[in-house]
Amino acid sequence: MEFWPIVFWAAAAYNAVIGAGSLLQSGAPREGRVIGLLVVAFGVVYAIVALDPVRFGPMLWAGVLGKAGVVALMAPALRELETPKALGWILVGDAVFGVLFLAFLLGMG
Repeated sequence: MEFWPIVFWAAAAYNAVIGAGSLLQSGAPREGRVIGLLVVAFGVVYAIVALDPVRFGPMLWAGVLGKAGVVALMAPALRELETPKALGWILVGDAVFGVLFLAFLLGMG
């Protein structure tokens, strides 16, 4: 298997795990579950891209925007210790996948 499909399958699995954790968390507020559902949905997009990166790759622009946005919005709360430290690892994962998506997209042209 080539490099890029592996990256996109990994991103799909990452989103499935992170999203399902929020979606299925006992006592989670409705808003947290909605966010978890959206994270899982983005994982479905990454799985579709993994099946045919050239055809579906442009959908990754939504992933770049989403992952950069999550990092930008949540990093200040993490710095101020307003969120659990585990969120830092999630943000690192989002940043890594965001950079990989951007590298793929810029390399397509």
